[in-house]
Amino acid sequence: MPVTDTNPSPLLLGANSALRVAIEPRMANRHGLVAGATGTGKTITLQVMAQAFSDMGVPVLVPDIKGDFSGIAKPGVMSERLQQRATLVGLDDLQLNGAPTVFWDVYGEHGHPLRLTMADFGPIMLARLLNLNETQSGVLQVLFKVADENGWLLLDLKDLRAMLTYVNDNRSEIGPKYGNVSPASIGAIQRALLNLDSLGGDQLFGEPAVTLDDFMQTNQQGQGVVNILHASRLYRDSPLAYSSILLWLLSELFEQLPEVGDADKPRFVLFFDEAHLLFKDTPKSLVDRIEQVVRLIRSKGVGVYFITQSPLDVPEAILGQLGNRVQHALRAFTPRDQKAVRTAAQTFRSNPGLDTESAITELGVGEALVSVLDSKGVPTPVQRVLIRPPASQMGPISDQERSTLLQRSVLAGVFDRQLDRESAYEILQQQAARALSEETVVTRPQSEARQPRRPAAEKSVLGDIATQVGRSAMRTIGTQLGRQIMRGLLGSLRGR
Repeated sequence: MPVTDTNPSPLLLGANSALRVAIEPRMANRHGLVAGATGTGKTITLQVMAQAFSDMGVPVLVPDIKGDFSGIAKPGVMSERLQQRATLVGLDDLQLNGAPTVFWDVYGEHGHPLRLTMADFGPIMLARLLNLNETQSGVLQVLFKVADENGWLLLDLKDLRAMLTYVNDNRSEIGPKYGNVSPASIGAIQRALLNLDSLGGDQLFGEPAVTLDDFMQTNQQGQGVVNILHASRLYRDSPLAYSSILLWLLSELFEQLPEVGDADKPRFVLFFDEAHLLFKDTPKSLVDRIEQVVRLIRSKGVGVYFITQSPLDVPEAILGQLGNRVQHALRAFTPRDQKAVRTAAQTFRSNPGLDTESAITELGVGEALVSVLDSKGVPTPVQRVLIRPPASQMGPISDQERSTLLQRSVLAGVFDRQLDRESAYEILQQQAARALSEETVVTRPQSEARQPRRPAAEKSVLGDIATQVGRSAMRTIGTQLGRQIMRGLLGSLRGR
């Protein structure tokens, strides 16, 4: 049941015959790791944690790669096996209930459409998404800088294409100020955009765009909303897009939320499933920035939990910051497997009564080695426990049940229709049309010449935009009016 007092109960993970292991709410923003081989119980552990945070009043976001996490929205069904597990972990009075859930999907097939604007996404993460080299990434930085300084909104793919054409046509003027811009780099970016478009980039970028407020909701009972990003198709078609979206959200949380210090519980929890994708083939400079964000974001009241098969998937500098750890079984068939087992064992505080390295290979499904931070922030000795059963349904809900939840969602209809307002593409088209018109005017008598149109950048943009797109438009236009764009560690907008 939801916790509404100011001192929420610890988040019970599991138990053995001697004790129960739970995460202290005050320590939940010290981040965590859930690791283990496929089929060892990571998804159930994730479900237990997400629902416990929800009951605590903390909204969370969970990617659903396998399509089997939606059951958290529906109460579980008591069975003999479930009751036995509940009794073994000391939950004789297990109450079955679902969590308030909002479904998201980049493609809009299994959830509300999740869209971002190019301006919000920023050049650093876009370069990663497009798999650009250092030189091409530099050109992309120039493109964003030119657009920012001119107040030209970058919202979708056509805006970016228009800016590429503009930068290429004006590279002789742009080069001395920002550095060389080669046609080869422009061409490489254009080809990368074609590939992104074929993977659904036109659906990912545009308006209305999501904001943090859309994710950070609670219901009338005080439960935090569980945001489920349906990512089966996204993960299959573009693992880079999948990991980049989560990286964008991490950046948004870091840049937009104020400092809260040591709170009684987190403000938001973000789960990174298949966390190895976040670091695979990622430049060291970006990994260093991610490490810095993870280290600092806990003061914003945000907990970050990485879910992956092996601790080796997470860079050591980041692994050292993950205070709450759940290790499911690993297999040790190859030298790399054996190294992963040793690494996993070494990340725990030792327990004299437990051979940690051997236990990792002996764990059954639903068992785990667990160490959490105590009330003083000190890791507890590792314990072998049975993971508690979830209160919600294990396995997915039906398509009809999902459809009903989407229709009843507080966000129903908000993101269904894609909007298109004046942005870089339209402004540059208008400029090109004016230039052509002025060339024609030269051949006419002076009396017939038309008065030049007022430049688009001088228009009063607030009037017509507010009626077209509402909140996401107002957020973006607020930054553009200043003509001085501040971007954070990961390239997203600051100071909105």
